[in-house]
Amino acid sequence: MSRPIVAIVGRPNVGKSTLFNRLAGSRLSVVDDAPGTTRDRIYADVSWDEREVTLVDTGGLELGVGPSLAAQIAAQVKTAVREAEAIIFLVDAVAGVTGGDQEVAQALRASGKPLLLAVNKVDNERRRPDALEFYQLGLGEPIPISAYHGMGVGELVERLLAVLPPAPPAPVETPLLKVAIVGRPNVGKSQLLNAILGEERAIVSPVPGTTRDALDTQVTFRGETLILIDTAGVRRRGKVAPGVERYSVLRALRAIGRADVVLLLTDADEVITAQDAHIAGYAQQAHKGLVVAVNKWDLAPELGRDKDTCEATIRRALRFIPQFPLFFISALTGQGVREVLDAAIKVYGERLKRVTTGQLNRLVQEALAAHGPSVIKGRRLKVLYVTQAAVNPPTFVFFVNDPALIHFSYRRYLENRLRDAFGFEGTALNLIFRGREEAVAEVKE
Repeated sequence: MSRPIVAIVGRPNVGKSTLFNRLAGSRLSVVDDAPGTTRDRIYADVSWDEREVTLVDTGGLELGVGPSLAAQIAAQVKTAVREAEAIIFLVDAVAGVTGGDQEVAQALRASGKPLLLAVNKVDNERRRPDALEFYQLGLGEPIPISAYHGMGVGELVERLLAVLPPAPPAPVETPLLKVAIVGRPNVGKSQLLNAILGEERAIVSPVPGTTRDALDTQVTFRGETLILIDTAGVRRRGKVAPGVERYSVLRALRAIGRADVVLLLTDADEVITAQDAHIAGYAQQAHKGLVVAVNKWDLAPELGRDKDTCEATIRRALRFIPQFPLFFISALTGQGVREVLDAAIKVYGERLKRVTTGQLNRLVQEALAAHGPSVIKGRRLKVLYVTQAAVNPPTFVFFVNDPALIHFSYRRYLENRLRDAFGFEGTALNLIFRGREEAVAEVKE
């Protein structure tokens, strides 16, 4: 990365995610009073005074813990510190200096990285003297802040920019394919991400709901650079717990909105559920590309599964989505993983496809002649002309005599004719119908 990485570390529940959200300027990291809410490394690119920086929010750093989820969180923090050019060590003015703070301080000193000590929860002038206690950590001058209220955060940013290395020349950025890995909890989304990357980028645990945030990771595959977005599992609405899990579900849906292609992951155990269909429906409504993969296929023999039956079941459940690629994979063994990424790249190519206005109008006139629209209240739909207005998603504007005369079944018929003629496998199409007046105005322009 050309941007310097700044890691925010500290004990659980000192306000790291609140500070992260404050510095990033948006609610990117889950904030909750429960210790250990942020479990994975969360990245955000921010700009301060025209300086580009990548912030990393981390799980609470607990040293000396056993082989548990807490130990995995500690490993994630150590990885973030290893990647960082600078570190913000956040402590809690209310709790004062703890043994955990002293352990973390010792570990951070050993990193040799530029380090800022921020004392959080200094919400008023009476608490400012509490920050002086943290001099005993031997990390320099404590910076009193309130991440929640924003007090002192400006000074923290100024001090941070002063210790960062000089900014490199800005690179020329090109749009990158973004693939969101979505699905129910515990179907293996993080394990699939790790299989693609060949490293423990996201925590893998048998406990459902381990990934609570959407994680963006840049990867190069077959010469193509893409962004993989790992998300929290999406549960049925009635089964979404209040608080932190609710934010995770919203974040997964936002990840679908940010993505170009959605990789819907199910597993060999349940194959396809109503919730999987709902997730696919979200992707369809957002006009995204879709690839479906059934994970844990290495367990298929003992589960009594066969591909033909499972494929028929899945396509029947997702019959409202035409022509989506379907794979049977194992993130554990690596079976089929590369094929899934190949399909995502191919679907992205379909989303960038353009059709000339001449081709479109010839096709639509043939479609109208072969199967004309029904008469609605004594009137029949007339298509004046068609043009492709955009790609990613492919967007087609139909100028008609009256948009109210288009029936959903005829809209589907026209979409199917477009697919038969030009492909667009794996991606939703956006068909827009505009009235005669808009068509005349467009011709005049």
